[in-house]
Amino acid sequence: MFLKNVPLPTGMVRKFALAMVLGLSTTALTACGSSESAAQGQGRGRGGPTQVGFVVVSSTAVPVINQLGGRTVAYETSEVRPQVNGLIQRRLFTEGSFVKQGQPLYQIDPSLYRASVNEANANVASARAAAQAAQARANRYRPLAQIEAISQQEYTDAAAQARQASASVSQNNAALETARINLRFATVRAPISGRIGRSLFTQGALVGSSQTDPLAIIQRTDPIFVDIQQSSADLTTLRRALSTGGANPGSTQVRLLLEDGSDYGYTGTVQFSEATVNESTGTVTLRARFPNPNGVLLPGSFVQARFTQAVTPNAILVPQSALQRDIGGEAYVFIVGPGNKAIRRDVAADRTFGTDWVVTGGLKAGDKVITQGLANLRNGAPIRPVPASAPQKIAPPPPGSQSGGRSGGTGGGGAAGGGAGGR
Repeated sequence: MFLKNVPLPTGMVRKFALAMVLGLSTTALTACGSSESAAQGQGRGRGGPTQVGFVVVSSTAVPVINQLGGRTVAYETSEVRPQVNGLIQRRLFTEGSFVKQGQPLYQIDPSLYRASVNEANANVASARAAAQAAQARANRYRPLAQIEAISQQEYTDAAAQARQASASVSQNNAALETARINLRFATVRAPISGRIGRSLFTQGALVGSSQTDPLAIIQRTDPIFVDIQQSSADLTTLRRALSTGGANPGSTQVRLLLEDGSDYGYTGTVQFSEATVNESTGTVTLRARFPNPNGVLLPGSFVQARFTQAVTPNAILVPQSALQRDIGGEAYVFIVGPGNKAIRRDVAADRTFGTDWVVTGGLKAGDKVITQGLANLRNGAPIRPVPASAPQKIAPPPPGSQSGGRSGGTGGGGAAGGGAGGR
């Protein structure tokens, strides 16, 4: 607006144009200088060795801890079944209660069995009377046969009848014992001590010794078994390692994790392992025994068992941050080599222990394994190693970095503006 209304002299227009050209040139030179300084600073940063942190590894014995699923199994299980036929008159227990061995559980109608006992008693008395008479006859015939008052055959027959009568007494005594046993079986008793479940038959039901369904089931749950399933392949590998000295036998102590993830609190012991492999699952059953005084574990519950099957001697623990895997899945680490060079070392690491990898091959005690500064690290690259516990130093930005360039450009613009204003 000012230029349109007030004409300027020609000399003043030329001076103003010259000032604008000088200001733009100063800005361009300042920006170029800043970019060049930044490039030089970045070049110096790329040329220096990378600082890395390392740990010195040592060999140690590392336990092979397995966590396997399992099912709880009652220590003893008894299906209560009738051994005689008849109607149930009474149920003598409370469902779900603890019963003791020999405690009456059911009463079957004993009328027929009591009558059989009475009949057997009478048969025994009759047989004893017949035996006494036969023995008395044989005793009388004996002296008569000696003086030949009777024939020898008559005495022999009398003695044989006496022995037959005595045998008949024994037979009737056995029948009497059988009748008494059947009468005793009319009262169904608990075969073991434990917790009894619900009654599957009620009062008035007809039961028999040949039926397939039990009257009730009793389970003893203190102590209790835990059947643990382990892959037969893993068990074979473990046994081979134990036989070749690659591992030492571990402990038989077992800890349990309940279904809610909490620790059971009691320690169990492995009792034995099955001698056969389950064809459908390819697993072998290991059985452990646990105390269960409070009844926390119920038969059929799913649990997790943790136990040390073996101990790997002379293993090396490496922090998980140090171990890497290539595209083929092979594990490797970088170590501090001669002349402060990064050296790649292939290792054997197939399991972890806590926060570390268990390395069983490829490293030796005293190696310096790099755990920090692994980004873009290459085999044979020069490094500046420091202990991993030392704080990592962050280099300040070099002169003329991106932020400095922006600041210099802004300053140059201000100087140009000032020159124009002065003008």
